Amino acid sequence: MKNSILFVAVMLVSSTAFSQQQEGKKNIEKLCGCFEVQFKYAETFSPDEDYKFHNRENLAAGAELVVPIEMSDKKISLQHLLVISDTLVVKHWREDWTYENPQLFVYKGGLKWEKTALKPADVKGKWTQTVWEVSEAPRYQGVSEWIKTDKKIIWENTTDAPLPRREYSVRNDYNVMQRGNRIIINEEGWIHDQDNKKIIREGGADKLLVEEKGINSYKRIDDKQCAAGFAYWKKNKLYWSKVKAVWDDYMAKHSSIAIKDKVDGKYLHDYLFAQAKDFAGGKIKDADIDASIRTSVEKFFTDTKQLATTN
Repeated sequence: MKNSILFVAVMLVSSTAFSQQQEGKKNIEKLCGCFEVQFKYAETFSPDEDYKFHNRENLAAGAELVVPIEMSDKKISLQHLLVISDTLVVKHWREDWTYENPQLFVYKGGLKWEKTALKPADVKGKWTQTVWEVSEAPRYQGVSEWIKTDKKIIWENTTDAPLPRREYSVRNDYNVMQRGNRIIINEEGWIHDQDNKKIIREGGADKLLVEEKGINSYKRIDDKQCAAGFAYWKKNKLYWSKVKAVWDDYMAKHSSIAIKDKVDGKYLHDYLFAQAKDFAGGKIKDADIDASIRTSVEKFFTDTKQLATTN
């Protein structure tokens, strides 16, 4: 009798875990598609009475295509593409979702990340979102459950991250963004709701510069309005998969990562976007592209020594 009860209990736990996994996967799949997007940010509070708030930003960007590039029960990878017009598409950020992910690269500031092992209990039933820069460089990772509440589907997490491009391209008065990320799936599409803290991190101590509210809305539209995005990705996905492979190899062999902000006055994405254009136009041969990509990416590593990891 006891064995029968134990068997039923185990089956119920397994069924619940599988249900959590599948529900999370379905939620993530809802992030895919063609969307009308609008990005809004506003600084809201500073403990410094003399702080001068930056102007509120309303960054309407037209359409954004989110395409799945890997799909399994425990790993989903989504590529974002900004569709500015029928002739202008910009590769945007990539996000990976991993079920019960056992480790994170935690951002420490100064474009440095450290690999950190997680306890099984801390990731049970949870999905990790990993966000990558337009250059495929790391940005941040966060772990949480997908939940349903008040007829809404929500995933939320707080994690440290480097400055986003909209910030590092115009200012340098802080060096860590503590991101309060909340993804809300609704009938129209989804919302990336943010409560961010802009932090000055020095000598292991954090000082809050200012808080920020961000609301990025994704309203689903007909896929035909993202036709240019589909065409761009078909033409360029091979190149970007090769860039991703360089980063994957580097991160698999290192327990910590440190990268340079600029080389010769240019960001990494400046080099890669130009290189992607040359490869698509036939100016770089297939036989040469892998070495060319590796050269471009590796000059941004501050330490190329291969470190042993404890995977």
